[in-house]
Amino acid sequence: MCPHRLVLEHVTSRWGVLVLIELLDRPHRFSELRRAIGRVSEKMLTQTLQTLERDGLVHRDAKPVIPPRVDYSLTGLGREAAEQVRALAVWTKERMGDVEQARHTYDEARAAAARAS
Repeated sequence: MCPHRLVLEHVTSRWGVLVLIELLDRPHRFSELRRAIGRVSEKMLTQTLQTLERDGLVHRDAKPVIPPRVDYSLTGLGREAAEQVRALAVWTKERMGDVEQARHTYDEARAAAARAS
């Protein structure tokens, strides 16, 4: 797989998109991020954050305090990617009515073709 396609896969993965969009507003601790995203396992969120950190999109700041505190934020590169992903998310929300209409039209045409054969 081409390296740029792999990064695209990381950025547009189910949890990658949500992590990037959530971190656009402000840095989050792991537990805050997990609550904000919802329905993501600890393991998946950890893997997603590690992948995005490795790609240079997320910064992990571990503070040497007790109890340990780790904050996650976007790097400059991550902010650029997150803004692009957020634009796509906004477009999706704004155009959902059109998508639903297209699905309805498609489903009706398929049902009519099935009845005709």
